Amino acid sequence: MTFSSMMGALLMTMGMTAFAADLPALSHSLTEQAAKAPAPVLALKDLDGQLHDLASLKGKVVLVNFWATWCPPCRREMPSMDRLARKLAGTPFVVLAVDIGEDADTIHTFISQLDATPSFPILLDPHARIMQTWKISGLPTTYLIDPQGRIAYSAVGGREFDHPDIERQVRALLKP
Repeated sequence: MTFSSMMGALLMTMGMTAFAADLPALSHSLTEQAAKAPAPVLALKDLDGQLHDLASLKGKVVLVNFWATWCPPCRREMPSMDRLARKLAGTPFVVLAVDIGEDADTIHTFISQLDATPSFPILLDPHARIMQTWKISGLPTTYLIDPQGRIAYSAVGGREFDHPDIERQVRALLKP
């Protein structure tokens, strides 16, 4: 059993509600990137074995979230990411949640504890190789990619993705 699997199992066993009172509130902002650098390569399979390639999503706004089941803010922000994805269904907006360093069984266990199954794909990086490519130093880390495939916004730490401030940032990128 890997360290991350053990941490995930421990947190799932203990229940996240015990930690809720001790955790800071989720943030309501993303940091705008002045340079708008091209997003790094991202091509990973989801829980069903389907390949998702960020390069094929040009023309869409893509929220790329790097997370793990053992990470309390990652767990807390997942429902708000799903609410935003559902709210923006029918627009050129896509959410890709990249699990770092865990196996599919651990992720399935986590998903089974949610009120609703996420409406977006959960991608697998069981060996945490993508962290170097994307320069991930902590979890959760999120990037908002503009329709041209550039990093428009970023965030390290938990976010409430369906907060009006973040929704406004996403909708501004959706405008032609």
